[in-house]
Amino acid sequence: MELTGTVISLLPEVNGQGKNGTWRKQEFILEIPSQYPKKVCISLWGDKIDQANLQINDSVTASIDIESREYNSRWYTEVKAWKVDKAGSGGSSSASGSNPLPPVTTFTEDESDDLPF
Repeated sequence: MELTGTVISLLPEVNGQGKNGTWRKQEFILEIPSQYPKKVCISLWGDKIDQANLQINDSVTASIDIESREYNSRWYTEVKAWKVDKAGSGGSSSASGSNPLPPVTTFTEDESDDLPF
């Protein structure tokens, strides 16, 4: 699933020690534009924090997974981003550089064309 919006807040990074070693997590708030804008808290884990390099007011598209877990008869839901693309970067800019568009040909009324319509 993907969510597109603007980063309106970056929460402090937290880290700790688990049974599999140290972990890092940073959450950010993404505002999704609509008639009634929605705010979603999304988590980034580990190296994805450095890869995303998020700043407030960045326009991003976050590819997410949603997971719920039960603990002491209560349910907790987390929205985890596994990829974050900033607007104006990522695949679109590298694709245009590696595969440039052909030059534009302009047509004039003097040219005859053999089309029947």
